[in-house]
Amino acid sequence: MTGDLGLGLVLGLAGLGSAAGAGTAGMAAIGAWKKNYSQNKPAAFMLVAFAAAPLTQTIYGFIVMNRMVELAVLGNDVWGIGAFCGAAIGFSAYFQGKCAACACDAMGETGKGFGNFMIILGLTETVALLVMAFILGILGQLAVA
Repeated sequence: MTGDLGLGLVLGLAGLGSAAGAGTAGMAAIGAWKKNYSQNKPAAFMLVAFAAAPLTQTIYGFIVMNRMVELAVLGNDVWGIGAFCGAAIGFSAYFQGKCAACACDAMGETGKGFGNFMIILGLTETVALLVMAFILGILGQLAVA
């Protein structure tokens, strides 16, 4: 049943993006902390927030997957929805992680700009939120039809 493929794709692709984004940002946080420690400067724990930011996209993939279950159970083919929504959500997470890596580097060096950096991470996450919101609306209409 190709509906099963769609369910796996939306969550799997969102999760892959989250893992890549969090991993990228996490490596940058570790590098920033290393610089701080080597210069006997305090290391900002706030960098953890940057590294964790891409993880929320996995939750969005899970929410979409749960809504897609209704259509898959009815025999509808949802693999395309899962593939493209999962990819969009996953790319949002991946690029949010790249932005977070830059934020880790900048904040690790200057100790300033946390609010500005979070705004950029929020803008990047907005793509995933919009994809989720729009597809949930469409899935609701398809479930009724």
